[in-house]
Amino acid sequence: MTLQDADKKDRPMRLLLVNPNMTAAMTDRMAVIARATAGNRAEIVPLTATRGFPYIASRAEAQIGGSIALEMIADNLDGIDAVILAAFGDPGLAGAREIFDLPVIGMAEAAAMSAAMLGERFSVVTFSPLMTRWYDDCIRATGLGARFTGVRTPEAREVDVANVRTGLRGELVRLANSAAEEDGADVVILGGAPLAGLAPEVAPEIRAVVIDPIAAATAQALTLATLGAGFAGRAWKPAAKASAGLAPALAAAIAMEARP
Repeated sequence: MTLQDADKKDRPMRLLLVNPNMTAAMTDRMAVIARATAGNRAEIVPLTATRGFPYIASRAEAQIGGSIALEMIADNLDGIDAVILAAFGDPGLAGAREIFDLPVIGMAEAAAMSAAMLGERFSVVTFSPLMTRWYDDCIRATGLGARFTGVRTPEAREVDVANVRTGLRGELVRLANSAAEEDGADVVILGGAPLAGLAPEVAPEIRAVVIDPIAAATAQALTLATLGAGFAGRAWKPAAKASAGLAPALAAAIAMEARP
């Protein structure tokens, strides 16, 4: 066992919670849920994007947010055991797993994987139809498309993301029950960072298991960090490459330069 390994064994794990949205209130709410899930097993280190979008709501915005997320991770890796991408749709997830040598967990993927262990079929309920195709793509990318019943949303396209948990509560409950009764979903995922924390509040009103994605992602981050799987020898890791104009820490990660 190296001195570094011994140091990790003697301290709680540290999970980096990266919100590529710019809304700090979302980060704060998700950090509360992550801390409640982790208990004394891990310290949660939350980060909020300082540029980009107040809330990522499309595939184009996710491409931009994913690049920002990679920079945020690269700048804050010291002492971190696992990373949680705290945005449904998992912007930057595949790229982060290619270049960083630790577990990186996406909210949407974690929720889908958890749903597959809790029931035979699952649905996503979210607050705006603008996200439907993007969320559908994201869930099907997990390989669980055959067990996915689809995305249900209210009809209204324009919403106040700061108030969806309260303003749309009744409609979201109705949609979740429709997913259970009409689509045969055993499990319902409440998708979208603005809905973080709503699942345990509405679960008694819904005739299916209800998943909070940030709680699922935190639980899986704890599990994967505990397993301590080696990452340096991954077959899919790309070759080291020089770059120009990138943030220094991200450029160093892509070049596979050793951290000081």
